[in-house]
Amino acid sequence: MAVYKRGNVWWYKFVWNGEPIRASTKHTNKRVAEQIEAARKTQLAKGEFGIEEKKPVPTLEAFAPRFLAQIRTDCATKPATVSFYERKLQALLQYGAFAKSRLDRIDEEMIDVFKQTRARTTSRRKRPLSVASINRELATLRRLLRLAQKWKIISAPTVKMLDGETEREFVLNHSLEMAYLDVAPPDLHDAAIVMLDTGLRVKECLTLEWPDVHPEPVGDATFGYLTVRSRSSKNSKPRNVPLSDRVMEVFERRRNGHAAGLVFHREDGRPLYQTWLNQQHVEVRKALGLPEELVPHSFRHTFGTRLGESGADAYTIMKLMGHSSLKISQKYVHPSPEHVERAFQRMRRMNATGRRAVGT
Repeated sequence: MAVYKRGNVWWYKFVWNGEPIRASTKHTNKRVAEQIEAARKTQLAKGEFGIEEKKPVPTLEAFAPRFLAQIRTDCATKPATVSFYERKLQALLQYGAFAKSRLDRIDEEMIDVFKQTRARTTSRRKRPLSVASINRELATLRRLLRLAQKWKIISAPTVKMLDGETEREFVLNHSLEMAYLDVAPPDLHDAAIVMLDTGLRVKECLTLEWPDVHPEPVGDATFGYLTVRSRSSKNSKPRNVPLSDRVMEVFERRRNGHAAGLVFHREDGRPLYQTWLNQQHVEVRKALGLPEELVPHSFRHTFGTRLGESGADAYTIMKLMGHSSLKISQKYVHPSPEHVERAFQRMRRMNATGRRAVGT
C-alpha cells in the first residue's frame, strides 16, 4: 500500500496506466487510509472495464421535486394534468412507508400493502376510497418509478392497477334529458344543452368566451360553430364544433349584447366554477331520483354516444370531441347490422364501378 503521512493526515500515491494518482484521505488512521486507497483503485478499475458506478438512490420524498419538475416540463401546456400529478403525489407522500423509502426498496410487496391500506381508507365524506381514486395514485407512482428507471437510478417494479374500476358512462335518453332540463336552474339548463349538443367538457363549457362563438356558417358549411381554444382543451389542441339550433338559441338568449367576456358567468361577471355546477347538478339529480353515475360529464358522454349511434366514424368523433387518440373515440362506435350492411353495399358498388372502368 502506497500511503504516506503528511503532518497528521495520511495520503495515498500510486500510478495507474502511467498516470500518477495522489490525494489526501483526510484521515489520521493508517488502516482507514489504506482502505480508501483500495476503494479508489477499485473505482478506477470499474471505469476502465466499463462498469458504471450506481447512482445514489433517493427516497421517494427526496425524488418528488425532481419528478414534479419533469412533469411541469412534459405537460407545460396542460395545467390540469400538472395539478393532477401534484395532488396525487401528495397522497403518496402521506403514506410514510413510501415517503421515507429509497426508490429501489419500493417493490411489488410494498405496493400491494399500499393498495390494502388505501382500500381501508375513507374519504372526507366518510366513504371508502373508490377503486378509481386508488388507481390514479398507483398511476402516479408508476410514472414516477418509470422516470427513475429512465434516468438509470433504479429498475422499476411492476405497478398493477386494481380491478373493479367502474367508468361513469351514464347516457341520458331523450325523455330523461327533457325531465332534467325542465327542473334545472337557468345556468345549469343552458350549460347542459351546450354540452349535450357539442360534447364540450365541463371546463371547456364554463371557460367559453363570446369571441369563440361564430353563429354564421363559413364557406360551404351549413352550421355556425364554436372554437375550443388550446388553453381550454384537455389535449391542448384547438377544435371547431358545429352549433345545433337549440345551442344557437341558448347563445342568443345569453348574449344580451355582449361581444366579449365569458358566456357563462355570475351576475357580477365573475366566472361560474365547476363546484357550483356540481352542486346545482346534485340537487337536480336527487330531485329526479337519478343515480349517482349521472354526473355533468355524462352530457359529453351522451353526445359521443349519439354521434356513434348516428353512424359517425371514430375519426369524426375524435375531431369533434377533442380526443387525443382514436382508441378513446372507438368506444362510441357500435355499428348496427344495418350500418354494416350499408357499408358493404357501398364497397360492392365501388368495386363494380372500378372493374367496369378497367374492362374486367
